[in-house]
Amino acid sequence: MTSRDNRTGSATKRSISRRSLLAAGAIPVIAVAAPATAQSGVTVNPAASRQTIRGFGAMNHTVWIADLTAAQRETAFGNGANQLGFTMLRIPVHEDRANWSREVATAKRASELGALVFASPWNPPASMTETFSGGKRLRYDQYGAYAAHLNDFYEFMGDNGVDLHAVSVQNEPDYAHDWTAWTSAEIVRFLRENTAAIGTKVIAPESFQYRKVLSDPILNDAQALANTDILGAHLYGTQPADFPYPLYQQKGAGKELWMTEVYYPNSSDSADLWPQALDVGEHMHRALVDGQFQAYVWWYLRRSYGPMREDGQISKRGANMAHFAKFVRPGYVRVDATATPQSNVYTSAYRGPDGRVVVVAVNKSGSAVNLPVTIQGSTATSVSSWRTSSAGNLVAQNPIAVSGGAFTASLPAQSITTFVTGEGSVDPDPDPEPGGSCQGRVEVVGDWGSGWQGKVSVTAGEEAVDGWNLNWTWPGGQQITSAWNADWSQTGSAVSASDIGWNARIEAGQTREVFGFVASGPATALDLSC
Repeated sequence: MTSRDNRTGSATKRSISRRSLLAAGAIPVIAVAAPATAQSGVTVNPAASRQTIRGFGAMNHTVWIADLTAAQRETAFGNGANQLGFTMLRIPVHEDRANWSREVATAKRASELGALVFASPWNPPASMTETFSGGKRLRYDQYGAYAAHLNDFYEFMGDNGVDLHAVSVQNEPDYAHDWTAWTSAEIVRFLRENTAAIGTKVIAPESFQYRKVLSDPILNDAQALANTDILGAHLYGTQPADFPYPLYQQKGAGKELWMTEVYYPNSSDSADLWPQALDVGEHMHRALVDGQFQAYVWWYLRRSYGPMREDGQISKRGANMAHFAKFVRPGYVRVDATATPQSNVYTSAYRGPDGRVVVVAVNKSGSAVNLPVTIQGSTATSVSSWRTSSAGNLVAQNPIAVSGGAFTASLPAQSITTFVTGEGSVDPDPDPEPGGSCQGRVEVVGDWGSGWQGKVSVTAGEEAVDGWNLNWTWPGGQQITSAWNADWSQTGSAVSASDIGWNARIEAGQTREVFGFVASGPATALDLSC
């Protein structure tokens, strides 16, 4: 095993180039800030919903480094002054059950403070593995035992006061120098055949570099996808151009997309190096806006290069994370906003369930910027703001007046600022109500005897449909075991299913396939009413 403070290939080209320059005796040039100038502005549309945010957090691994202290747990997962406000904790599923109890104290306190806890395994128990030409793998006759092992960890944590939200199949199966390797076909097989034995949500594949060759097969296999709750990825060396994932947008509706591990830009520099720490703010912006991730999780929570220093204080990199974590809370929705109003300035916006709007602005340029911001439909009269720069971390600023939803954001050179409106400043639920009449149909896609796959289509009437809700009763005791692209439930033989937003609208007279499912019992086609 490795503590991975310096992993091969994780440093970006930028960090390698910098080391080379410094080794050669190059002297860094300090730019002199120019006077602030007005720039093209930012328009926020709170009614244009994108992804729902799950949270922000980091990893605690008590076998490789010492556990957090009681005070450090408060700093990590509390949301007061000088606290990070993290809402997610990742822990390992140790192959040795004797180590499971080591993760309880921090996980339990994080859970008590409202954080979501999830886990990733590096290796199955040694008795379940074998060596092969590519390293170490799970024996094919041990898939069922391994699923039971993961479920045992879930139950162990529950018995010790931790509601484990999800468990991964494998940490970085494509970077298995020191842990267990999996091919995409092996992951798909495990998802198809064994995850029913796991009592919590399932994450896969956690590629170390968001390699789509590992996740595409999951998205392209209906049964594997149905048995996957969260598509997990790491971003080591992944270029921003590879953050978008069209196939996930096409087929992954109803499945969450999490970034479950990274450190950035490297693990060699101090987390307090400024302005380099602003790279974290930009990286988070790109992950959330370009990648549309719903979670952003760092590697070690406490490390010299991490969000918390070894002395338990928040680092500059940690402050960048806190600009998101403290204000963009679980359940907030990212909304449309001008992402790059000018070179080296990055803005994103989020709508809270209480009608607040949060705007995070990263200014990596050497000049101050006065940035006009317009929040469409906002009734806010002022915004509060917090700033991190070379001068301080998360420093509260004076309130800024808002008129007609507009204000001017003052962004010092090389800084990150979070702006927050008051409660009720926008409609917290702007999505249109369902309307129009429609007809539905269940069709059989495949039948393998012990089960079958169906698809459901909806046809709009003379008017377009802006939302659908289907209800039916099975005639032969059929039971839906999994479904995708719908909010569904089944009680007895009665089924209810409705849209999940992106698939709500059907134009007048048009037919659209809206969701699919896997069921037991006789394969049956039905005509439905909306």
